[in-house]
Amino acid sequence: MATDYYKLIGVSRSASADEIKKAYRKRARQLHPDANPDNPEAGEQFKELSKAYAVLSDDQQRARYDQFGEAGVGGAGGGPSMNDMFSGGGLGDIFDAFFGGGGGGPFGGGGQRGPTGPPRGQDMEIAVAITFEQSVFGGQIPIDIKLPQTCDQCDGVGAGEGTKPVTCSDCSGAGQVRRVRQSVLGQMVSTSPCPRCGGMGEIITTPCTKCRGEGRVTTDTTYQVDVPAGVVDGSTLRLTRRGAAGPRGGGPGDLYVHLRVRAHERYRREDDDLVTEVTVSIAQATLGTKIDLATLDGNEDLVVPPGTQPEHQFVLRGRGVPRLHGRGRGDLRAIVRVEVPTKLSSAETDLLRSFAEQRGEEVGEHGTSLFSKIKSAFS
Repeated sequence: MATDYYKLIGVSRSASADEIKKAYRKRARQLHPDANPDNPEAGEQFKELSKAYAVLSDDQQRARYDQFGEAGVGGAGGGPSMNDMFSGGGLGDIFDAFFGGGGGGPFGGGGQRGPTGPPRGQDMEIAVAITFEQSVFGGQIPIDIKLPQTCDQCDGVGAGEGTKPVTCSDCSGAGQVRRVRQSVLGQMVSTSPCPRCGGMGEIITTPCTKCRGEGRVTTDTTYQVDVPAGVVDGSTLRLTRRGAAGPRGGGPGDLYVHLRVRAHERYRREDDDLVTEVTVSIAQATLGTKIDLATLDGNEDLVVPPGTQPEHQFVLRGRGVPRLHGRGRGDLRAIVRVEVPTKLSSAETDLLRSFAEQRGEEVGEHGTSLFSKIKSAFS
């Protein structure tokens, strides 16, 4: 009976290339002979699975298979034979393609790797508080951080004065060792970092007295960081190659600066707009006035026209936050708050009462609110 390649991999006939690849990887882990030492049929099942994937992962072969079945992909026109795929260590190449290679696959297989050499330094991160004004207008700020930096005594080599590293005899400088073992599919070759030199390929016989062979020392470091105008609280800046230096001359990592914006006493931010509140008295709101508005750009004369209502917003165009990913600036919005006095002198009370009478408005008696009179009538 002919084998259904789609069913074998576990996908539908309409599956995409990515879906076929993911399903194949999953089934390959399940059926690999190394994962099924007690199942003598695992080797054949794995071969069939790989054959199915070789066909379905090729657009032309998949089209022929869809039209003619296995007959359309057999023989010389049917792609590589199973002998081609599994002879001469080809299995390692397959696992390199799908599981990362270099000994990183789930079964320890894979092709050869080049010398690993000194590893890259770690990425570092720091949180920094900036002022509200700095978040709006940007600027340069200093950042103090402790970082592993290249040792200036040995220039990052790690060897003591007058000496130098020697080639590791276990891996001959490759930084990795290869192991060959037999399996039902033939020879399986795996690689791993050399345990003697730690993957460096070299041995330090006389370590540097300052860094003790590490090639780096932790020091207090100060960077001047450019903060772009318009950043928001929680923004992160990436400083390439400003992180920790790698050991034994390895390249530095990156530094991630997380920005925390301090609150402002008068202003808050809404997207690219700046929002503040201006307080005026009843008389000022009624008769109009001019107030001195302190903006982030400097003081501004704000004219409050007669009859201004509470919650009215005065908009100053282009006086807000510079747009981080665009041109121009947002607006400044000043929201009116009308202050109602809580304590009045007798003269002020008489003036307000007279004002209310002229407008035909009912107000409370002197010293007694209208609410208190209504409450007393029902007590």
